[in-house]
Amino acid sequence: MKIAPFKVEEWMNRYETGAKYNIAETCVDSVTLDEFWDLAGIDKGRFWEDFCRRRLTYGDIEGRPDFLKGVSSLYRTIRPEHITPTHGAAGANHHVFYSLIEPGDRIISIMPTYQQLYSIPASYRADVQILHLRQENGYLPDLKELERLAVPKTKMICINNPNNPTGALMSGEMLRKIVRIAEKAGAYLLCDEVYRHLTQDDGWCESIADLYEKGISVSSMSKVFSMAGLRLGWIASRDAELKRSFLSHRDYNLISCGMFDETIAGLALQHKEKLLERSRALVRANLDLLDQWILREPHVYYTKPQAGTTALVYYDFDMSSYEFCERMYQETGAFVTPGDCFEEAHSMRIGYAGSPQILEDGLQAVSRFIRILEKEGVPVCRK
Repeated sequence: MKIAPFKVEEWMNRYETGAKYNIAETCVDSVTLDEFWDLAGIDKGRFWEDFCRRRLTYGDIEGRPDFLKGVSSLYRTIRPEHITPTHGAAGANHHVFYSLIEPGDRIISIMPTYQQLYSIPASYRADVQILHLRQENGYLPDLKELERLAVPKTKMICINNPNNPTGALMSGEMLRKIVRIAEKAGAYLLCDEVYRHLTQDDGWCESIADLYEKGISVSSMSKVFSMAGLRLGWIASRDAELKRSFLSHRDYNLISCGMFDETIAGLALQHKEKLLERSRALVRANLDLLDQWILREPHVYYTKPQAGTTALVYYDFDMSSYEFCERMYQETGAFVTPGDCFEEAHSMRIGYAGSPQILEDGLQAVSRFIRILEKEGVPVCRK
């Protein structure tokens, strides 16, 4: 099977570990176990005593009950039996396509988004149709265009809410309109929801799994809950036939997730409100830092994110995003992701959910690089 290079992951793999100012990170500032014990008020010694007595078996094949219960609490209609644990959200997205997509199936995916949502079905020789999100529309899908693409017997529509890399957020009203389009076409509706709950305003963030019987929600412990090291995600869907397909295919490539991962995740979800409060406080304060920098820096502009942890920031210099980001990394230590990883030229994705100090230092480093380009007389070409 041939598959397109995963541009964003290849970039991250190449440069992340040596970055001086990592403002490409997309997870909310990761917690240590000690920080989590303190935040949740868990007796560390007792936890280790209990866990160390366990035999290291495959564990609960279909998922540890308290973990499944915790995941279902993030939805309105989803019950524990509707959850399929996976190896991260990346594993969840892959598993959905692996379980459902065949050559010739019509798949509609938005762009820009996480590349899995269009490159994996393309690798299965599906008929992939791209719905481009445009800045002038706030990076929200054009529903008339979606309806045109969603011909009868479309197999799946793939969306991402909140959006990576732009931070756009589809309202519940818009999601319901997309559901009606999917229903008319008879299509599954896959929504990558790894940034769900990280909104800039208070209020419930709708899930596609609650709105549509053939809706498929994918998420993980990585972004919102600051526990990417667990490598634990899930698929949520009320469709019983889908669940049987997911479990059948899972026997071939996963069997079960790790006992330790599901134990920690189960505890984290018992204390989800404390973790969510921490995460929301970080993204809201840090987005204000980013927004103030955008206002001060004349060579950059963006559509302010409504949710998530990332922003797509455009610059007006006449140079490719790979050259811009690589030079900046080498000359200042500031690490961001080239917009061309998302097919968006003259831009960079900035992750703003990490340490506030690293964000401030990283943005100052970006400004220093911009001053270098000004001194070199690099021409500008406002998009």
